[in-house]
Amino acid sequence: TSAEGERLPAVRGEISVRDVVFAYPTALDRPACRGYSLEIEAGQTVALCGPSGSGKSTIIQLLERFYDPQDGAVLLDGCDLRELKLSWLRRQIGLVSQEPVLFSGTIFDNIAAGKGGGGDDNDSDKALATMEEVEAAAKLANAHTFITSSDFPDGYSTQVGEKGTQLSGGQKQRIAIARAIVR
Repeated sequence: TSAEGERLPAVRGEISVRDVVFAYPTALDRPACRGYSLEIEAGQTVALCGPSGSGKSTIIQLLERFYDPQDGAVLLDGCDLRELKLSWLRRQIGLVSQEPVLFSGTIFDNIAAGKGGGGDDNDSDKALATMEEVEAAAKLANAHTFITSSDFPDGYSTQVGEKGTQLSGGQKQRIAIARAIVR
């Protein structure tokens, strides 16, 4: 909740993970990363692949600053994440996991939530996304066609059920992708 930290005037999206050493607080004797380095250019698509325990989820958690490395650094456009304002940083990231989380409510609600205000001093009055923004994001996420199909007579007003139980796994992912795009 700290108000401290910088904001970059513009984000290109270049990510650098440099010689990161990290162990979870509950497993200090088993480092998840031992001198891990990775360079991702702005706009580049990257898949983190490897066996269980190889550090894939850890890198994502370091990027989101749920944790900081014990050694090394994670940078966004050349700036160490530890120097950035946390609420601002997290608004720059759109993450869609393999098992996305949807909220009870409508398809519209779930997509529009991506633009919701983050309680930040400059963004606390930010409104949810408009229908036009939601539809544009759904089209980019290849979700608009199934949302407007006869299987969903209520379209964007369709209730997804608790944790999205009324949707297939692929449909949930597409809704989560649209939410990230709206963000």
